[in-house]
Amino acid sequence: MKDVQIHWFSILNSFIVVACLTGFLSVIMVRTIRRDIAKYNHDEEMDDTLEETGWKLVHGDVFRPPRYTTVLVCLVGSGLQIIGMVAVTVTLAMIGMLSPSNRGSLTTAAIGLFCLMGVVAGYHAGRLYKTFKGNAPKRVAFKTALLFPSIILVTGNAPKRVAFKTALLFPSIILVTGFVLNFFLIGKHSSGAIPFSTMIALLAMLFGIDLPLVFLGFHFGFRKQAYSHPCRTNQIPRQVPDMPWYLKTYPCMFLAGILPFGAVFIELYFIFSAIWENQFYYLFGFLWIVCSILFISCAQIAIVVTYFRLCTENYRWWWNSFTVSGGSAFYVMAYSVFYYYTKLNIIGFIPTLLYFTYSALIAVTFWILTGTIGFYASYFFLTRIYTSIKLD
Repeated sequence: MKDVQIHWFSILNSFIVVACLTGFLSVIMVRTIRRDIAKYNHDEEMDDTLEETGWKLVHGDVFRPPRYTTVLVCLVGSGLQIIGMVAVTVTLAMIGMLSPSNRGSLTTAAIGLFCLMGVVAGYHAGRLYKTFKGNAPKRVAFKTALLFPSIILVTGNAPKRVAFKTALLFPSIILVTGFVLNFFLIGKHSSGAIPFSTMIALLAMLFGIDLPLVFLGFHFGFRKQAYSHPCRTNQIPRQVPDMPWYLKTYPCMFLAGILPFGAVFIELYFIFSAIWENQFYYLFGFLWIVCSILFISCAQIAIVVTYFRLCTENYRWWWNSFTVSGGSAFYVMAYSVFYYYTKLNIIGFIPTLLYFTYSALIAVTFWILTGTIGFYASYFFLTRIYTSIKLD
């Protein structure tokens, strides 16, 4: 009963935070943007020679493809794969189709859903890569498929190579890290070591299910029409002026990450207790609500930061929207350190190594997930506001 009250308090606290942020967006941002649009359209009708200012000034550069497009596409594709896995897994557990008392079934379902979501990751990665005018789709697909799995288990210009990288970028991180840690456990004769047959099965799922589905999705996504933009991109990029210190990437990451982390930190305590203290986590309905609040807060923060940076005539928003929205991952890692020193009594090098390695993987996963939300929120927001103004 006490845990339920704590969960309700957490949700109420998170709801108030999101409501305040939503109020800020609706009252301040919407009114400001409408005023800007009306002003820009009025100036266009009155005098074509008036100098443009604010975010309209960078309309010829705002959709310019970013640097390191391959890495960004792979991260975004992997993020969609993780979001799909988390959403479906939590929903199935919430309605009772997955029992938290049987951790094996929950883990198996999550892995299976991650592989099946490969087609979604591949499709959107392929279409985004075509929008960026990429010429190596198969390489990106390969990276997307392997990015996440290879981290957990083991710690070119051809189109096929891009798809290959998209498929393998995130999974490879998970798999490689997991395999390396597993060798430490085997050396200690630990009962927690993963059997060799299980490792083979995981590799078979990666290369037999996930990789083909990512390639399939990437194939159809790359063949689709690229995302349309309301502005033509200038041939010569504009010079980016200096910004206030609080709008630079690193300060934005630390400041913007506070609100999303505040929405999940109480739930994070119960999840860590279930993982590291042999407890069971049953309240998936609360987790579903918290995840929804997290997604909304990440999207709103990314939109606010992107808008204010554009007002300073900085059009380099692609990477910034991803990293700023994912800034809460830093606090997740910091919380794992706090939890280690205040709640656990772990003795020995190998257990400590396992704890911090898996905590780092959780933080990286959280960064990719929240970063993807902020990326797409900013993308749709900019497409919308630039569609609303008159351009040459």
